[in-house]
Order: sequence, then C-alpha cells, then structure tokens
Amino acid sequence: MTDDQGEMSFLDHLEELRWRLIKAAIAVVVCAIPSGVFWKRILDFVMIYPLRYASPRPKLIYTNPSESVMLSFKIAFAGGLIAASPVVFYQLWQFISPGLYRKEKRIILPAVCASTFFFIAGIAFSYTTFPVLIRFLTAYGGSRLDPMFRIDEYFGFLLKISLSFGAVFELPVISYMLARMGVLTAGFLIKKIRYAIVAVFIVAAVLTPPDVISQTMLAGPLLILYGVSIIVAAVASRRKAA
Repeated sequence: MTDDQGEMSFLDHLEELRWRLIKAAIAVVVCAIPSGVFWKRILDFVMIYPLRYASPRPKLIYTNPSESVMLSFKIAFAGGLIAASPVVFYQLWQFISPGLYRKEKRIILPAVCASTFFFIAGIAFSYTTFPVLIRFLTAYGGSRLDPMFRIDEYFGFLLKISLSFGAVFELPVISYMLARMGVLTAGFLIKKIRYAIVAVFIVAAVLTPPDVISQTMLAGPLLILYGVSIIVAAVASRRKAA
C-alpha cells in the first residue's frame, strides 16, 4: 500500500508500464546512434583488446555475408543500452514508486544513481576479466587447436558476461531498497546464507556461458556482493528505524 490518495487500477499500471518502456526505448535508440557511427572503434576497444593477451591469439572471422552489418547494429544497440542506463533505471524506479510511501520516494533519485553506478561498475569489472578468461580458454587447447572465433558468437559471449555482471552488481541496491521498505533484514540474509551460496552458483550457471571458469568468475563477485548486501541491509534498517 501507499500513502497516496488514490490507487491505480491494473489497466492503469499497464498503461504506465507501456509509457515507461516507450521512454526507455527512445533513450536507448537515441544513445545507439553515436554507438552505431563509431561501431568500428568500439569493436577495436571492446572486442579486440581482450585478445591481445591470448596465446595463441584468436582470429575473428565471419561466415555470413551480412554478419558484419548485423554486428554493427548489435554493437550500436549494446552501446545505446549502456549509455542510456540512467534513463532506463529512472523509468524503472518511477514505475515502482507508486507502490512506495512518501518517505520512501525520496530515495528514488539516489537509487537511480546507485543503480547506474553499480551497473556500469559490473560491466567494467567484467571487462577487466576478459583478457584473463580469453587467455585461459585459448591456452587450454595448447598448440593443437587454432582458435578462430565467429565474430557474432564472440560478441554474444562478451555481451552476455558483461550484462550478467552488470545485473548481479545491482544486488546491494535491491537489498537496500527492500530493507528500507521493511521487506528484507540483515538477519534474514545471514540466516539464509547457505541457501544463498547454492543460489549464487545456480544463477552463475544460468547467466554465463557453459564453462566453469566463467561461472566461477561470476559466482565469486556475487558472493562478495551478498556480503555487502548484508551490511547495506543493516544500515538501511537502522535508517528506517531512525
């Protein structure tokens, strides 16, 4: 419940969701334009850079005449989504805000800033792990196999890991908001830590490609973030009680 005078009907919620999605989509499209213009530079920086430390060094290929064209659109969309993430998170939290009390709505803007920060931080963290991951995966075959990556599959591999890290880095923000709403407590998180460990590895297995290294590299930070979420929930509960 909220302390607003009126309550929105189910159809009103759907209409609100539709407009929020439209606004978020427009922001992504607008931000995708410069990403599309400079897609080759993004390709060099984001995709080719991690390959420099691989041994043997993989060769990027494409097997479909239109694959390079489709790649430029995918890079534009991914760049637009990341660049427009503040607007996307703003629309998300504004859609949730009618279900909050007036006092809780004051933290919407900080929640948007924190969500954006942790999302970008997760992507940046994953980018720093790419060279290590690619180096291990290419060295695994030794000198017996020549690594040749299809550009579309390689991009999908990097994008899936990046967005997965960006998503799981939102855990402290979600924990803080739920704790401020009285839905979650630090004690509950501590009590369920054994189940959380199992859930972490399941989530890592679902979000990452089917290799142990990628799953472990995601599960490790996620466990750390779970510990941070316990601290965040404790702080949020104290502020709510104050």
